[in-house]
Amino acid sequence: MSNSTKIAVIGGGSWATAIVKMLSENLESVGWYMRSVYAIEHIKRNKHNPNYLSSAELNPKQLILSSDINEIVAAYDILIFAIPSAFLKTELEKLTVSLENKTIFSAIKGIVPETGLIVGEHFQQVYNVPLENIGVISGPCHAEEVAMERLSYLTIACQDPAKAKILSKAIAGRYIKTKISDDIVGTEYAAMLKNIYAIAAGIAHGLGYGDNFQAVLMSNAIREMKRYIKKVHRMKRNINNSAYLGDLLVTGYSTFSRNRMFGNMIGKGYTVKSAMMEMSMVAEGYYAVKSAYEIKQKTGTRTPIIDAVYAVLYGGKEAKDQFEKLTNKMN
Repeated sequence: MSNSTKIAVIGGGSWATAIVKMLSENLESVGWYMRSVYAIEHIKRNKHNPNYLSSAELNPKQLILSSDINEIVAAYDILIFAIPSAFLKTELEKLTVSLENKTIFSAIKGIVPETGLIVGEHFQQVYNVPLENIGVISGPCHAEEVAMERLSYLTIACQDPAKAKILSKAIAGRYIKTKISDDIVGTEYAAMLKNIYAIAAGIAHGLGYGDNFQAVLMSNAIREMKRYIKKVHRMKRNINNSAYLGDLLVTGYSTFSRNRMFGNMIGKGYTVKSAMMEMSMVAEGYYAVKSAYEIKQKTGTRTPIIDAVYAVLYGGKEAKDQFEKLTNKMN
């Protein structure tokens, strides 16, 4: 693999659009698969995604756009997947070409519901992609701030540092700083867990809890995350690094956070179904909490925040009651 490696993005949402924008700053051309033929034609004519992150200006001359996933997968060496985890299995079922010789970077912050695996594990176990060919892109970084070209930070995790460096160089720029990590599993679990904690923060806000409790909640969340990740993948890591704590904080506090927005609606009395119907984007944490709860039952990890969110979203429990109980478990 060389610096001339061809890179493509799989997905048509806001985060996929942000990644395409970052890559376009450094590469002559970027492959881009999205399902919507209408969106592709709109981008070619109007230079922006009509459905997501429409403020981000794109150069159609740099983009190789296709609504055929097999065309893009066959033609590119590095594939960045930015599809919501709930829809990943359906998209991958369209594949007729092999992924075994491709390098896969996941920009997906969730667990594949059908297998209960984080995305990297799913590619390894289901599609036989070697572990050294799998990587993760994690924040803290909101797509909306990329569109505004505000300074943002990304962590690129891969077992093969050469592959991480290639992608890091392709993404880094005047408003994007990157860092390389070898903690593939830990950063991917952290990216999944922070969405659950952001839902918790949103529920608390919707219920009327103030900044003081939010601070305590986030403090407890990072310790809970540390316990959880240590159980599933023990290795030396600093949980206070930006890929873990930083990503948790931005997702828990930012007004751009769809998971926090979803939680806020639940706290205000929306049903799960009505909250999801009103949102135009997927809240990954909703799907993640079910798998995260099942995994924690197997490992025996103490996770009062995950337990409370699971009880509200899947157990039919009242948010007010569950969070009153949760407050007594915080310290």
